[in-house]
Amino acid sequence: MNVADAMTPRSELVVVEIPGSRNDVLEYIQEHGFSSVPVVKDAGGEEVYRGLVTRDDLIDQPDEDQLALLMREVPTAGADDDIVDAARTMVAEGSRRLPVVDGDELVGILTVTDVVRAIARGEVDGETQVGELATREVNATHAGTPLPVAEREIALSGVPYAVVLDDEAAVAGMLTEVDILEVARVVEGEASTGDSIAEQDSEWSWEGIKATGARYLPTRNVEIPAEAVRHFMTEELITVNATRTAKEVAQELISNDIEQVPLVSGTDLDGIVRDVDLLEGL
Repeated sequence: MNVADAMTPRSELVVVEIPGSRNDVLEYIQEHGFSSVPVVKDAGGEEVYRGLVTRDDLIDQPDEDQLALLMREVPTAGADDDIVDAARTMVAEGSRRLPVVDGDELVGILTVTDVVRAIARGEVDGETQVGELATREVNATHAGTPLPVAEREIALSGVPYAVVLDDEAAVAGMLTEVDILEVARVVEGEASTGDSIAEQDSEWSWEGIKATGARYLPTRNVEIPAEAVRHFMTEELITVNATRTAKEVAQELISNDIEQVPLVSGTDLDGIVRDVDLLEGL
């Protein structure tokens, strides 16, 4: 199976164009539930691919407004590449999407979800049991944790989710980056450059020039509600056991529009099966 068989073609993609702002990206991500948006530029009437802006970039760089500085370079693929090779690149590079390019032209994008969909349809191998693929280290947070703190926990853990636990350490729900960005908003503010008044004999006081005191610069930030995680988490969870196949779990992920499911043994939490874990089975 080739990348072209599974990718989302350019005609169906939402893109943002340089010059642009973080508001453009945040609007698309919140409205459509995207995890990333390709960035293009008009070069003499021709559309040229330049990079991607992800939901992580918006949170990690809260004071940056320029699209050109928010975007990142990621590995790319060709339309004729084998989808298993593309999946291998995603796993090796830790990338959830590969822009599909022909020279400088963006012809589509292949995401982890596209590969999972191919597994769910039986178009590529999906017979490995997920007990062999699951991640045993699970990122977790407490139901009473303030949402901004949980967001930092997720960011520092390097995974897009946190399993939410109650006071008895039982699974109470799931919090994802998507849940956080759905309630985030961009706010205006200002930041001080600090007190810059020099004493008469200060080494950095020169030629009679005296500082004029603190200066303030306009800033932009992403504001996240401070309420407890329990108000934003998903409470009704799909769970799987170790004997389910990658194909079966892929079908659960696609039909429920989720990226990971807890792996359980009875009532015990044994791990997490992420969509990227299913790519390992290829």
